Amino acid sequence: MRPFIFTERNGIHIIDLQQTVRRLDEAMDWVKNLSADGGKILFVGTKKQAQDAIREEASRADMPYVNQRWLGGMLTNFQTIQTRIRRLDELETRKMAGEFERLPKKEATKLEDQIERLNKLLGGIRHLSKLPDAIFIVDPQREHIVVAEALRLEIPIVSMVDTNCDPTVVDLPIPSNDDAIRAIRLVTSRIADAALEGNRIREAAMIEPSVDGEIEGTDEEMDEAAQIAAVAADVTAVAEAAFLGQDAAPVAPAPEAPAEPVAVPAE
Repeated sequence: MRPFIFTERNGIHIIDLQQTVRRLDEAMDWVKNLSADGGKILFVGTKKQAQDAIREEASRADMPYVNQRWLGGMLTNFQTIQTRIRRLDELETRKMAGEFERLPKKEATKLEDQIERLNKLLGGIRHLSKLPDAIFIVDPQREHIVVAEALRLEIPIVSMVDTNCDPTVVDLPIPSNDDAIRAIRLVTSRIADAALEGNRIREAAMIEPSVDGEIEGTDEEMDEAAQIAAVAADVTAVAEAAFLGQDAAPVAPAPEAPAEPVAVPAE
């Protein structure tokens, strides 16, 4: 962390905020591009100071998150985690169907406790159907298991790194204080904003081709609409002239049919 430290006072290291701003901008650009390509970023922060910010900002950006205890193998043993998520869905379906009401009270309470525990641990990743494309971590030293699993699976890491962390294990380090609630919320909200911006770019790119296709495919309809509009304009002009008491433009009479020859009887 020495390159990111500005100075030291009374045994306390002070981070160079200019590097913090520059590194944060780089991380935001990278996250925006990843989100624009349809990538998912897993937000991880299990320390007490980060739990609320991680849950709120990840939910706002429609991204998965883990803000409680990290279960070992959550990435490297992802299929097993998926079975627990399916178990959670099954229990909630049974509860919604009223099946718990027909069970003994003790058994129903046990199943409800299981639902609560699974929701607490896996609720933030229950809609994550595949491994994330990147991970945002608040404290890589505390979340060393997450870092190890991500490195093993070659998943990029964006992380806040304090003076007691090793930035070399992180792909995009953001030097900052990972113990202050305000600092955690600030950096996390900026990463969430970048993910939201990337989502908007992807949605706009999906809409534009469909609009172009609609315009190209309706040339005949546009010609017919133009003809109808011209006729409507002529009718409107005639009606306005009649309302104002003016002579309307003469309308060419329809051609008369030729008279049929009349047979004259011979004398």
